[in-house]
Amino acid sequence: MIISASRRTDIPALYPEWFMNRLLAEEVLVPNPYNRKKVSRIRLTPEVVDCFVFWTKNPEPMLPYLRMIDRLDYRYYFQMTITDYEKDIEPHLPSTEESIATFILLSQRLGKNRVDFRFDPILLTEKYTIDYHLEKFDMMCEWLHPYTTRCIFSFVDSYRGSPFRELEDEEKITLAEGLAKIADRYGLPLYTCAEKIDLEKYGIRHAACIDKEKIREIIGYKLDLKKDRGQRKECGCCESIDIGMYDTCVHGCHYCYATASLASAKSRRDEHDPKSPILIGHLQGDETITDREVESSRDIQLSLFDFM
Repeated sequence: MIISASRRTDIPALYPEWFMNRLLAEEVLVPNPYNRKKVSRIRLTPEVVDCFVFWTKNPEPMLPYLRMIDRLDYRYYFQMTITDYEKDIEPHLPSTEESIATFILLSQRLGKNRVDFRFDPILLTEKYTIDYHLEKFDMMCEWLHPYTTRCIFSFVDSYRGSPFRELEDEEKITLAEGLAKIADRYGLPLYTCAEKIDLEKYGIRHAACIDKEKIREIIGYKLDLKKDRGQRKECGCCESIDIGMYDTCVHGCHYCYATASLASAKSRRDEHDPKSPILIGHLQGDETITDREVESSRDIQLSLFDFM
């Protein structure tokens, strides 16, 4: 079983103490995103969790807990996003310089294959032009290329209520060509995240952010995992279970799809109790709790063959 922590909120930045309490309890309760009364109980023992994938824009609050996670014998890696936006787009994030420093520290602690550099989403405005992005990306690659094995990027999606338009194919191609030239100069493989557009001619491949081959390298055995049917068609990720909750991230990023508003996220976060089995608030007594059947995704046949 792969645990995603989380596409729905930034657990490493905002809820690391709660996460550690869930590991010590060896289980977590996750309400259905569309019906709070339906709750899944998920075992979190090292015997069933093959790997955690952490999604974050600021892993610094998680750093003090890594030694304990290691001692508990869990495997994990980070998807860390560093973009080039200022406070008008990302009002409550560390500066780019601080994020780069944290990325390097995390990579030195874990190894570069366990920290992916995400440069997403890319949006265009009068201020944030193609040239602006390419200049910032060049600076980031110069600093980060010794500390990671790949960079994953995406273009902004125009979901309902989004203040940003989708990019034209011509703009995407111009950006992709420029990004690819920069990444190639630093020897950094470049991938897209859940993008339809084919950029293979620029050496850019489609990514699996939750990547079973990458996980295999980290955990040391093969996995029997299928593509995640719960994600978009273009997403290459393998199946996982997400333990986060929507509308609980207070970074305030204006392009975020997972938060209705900063005000609502702050209000919900006020209900957070690190000792609670659910991320926000407490059980109210009218929920139906179902034990989700989980087990290690170890491919027994292939794993035994590997040792023959």
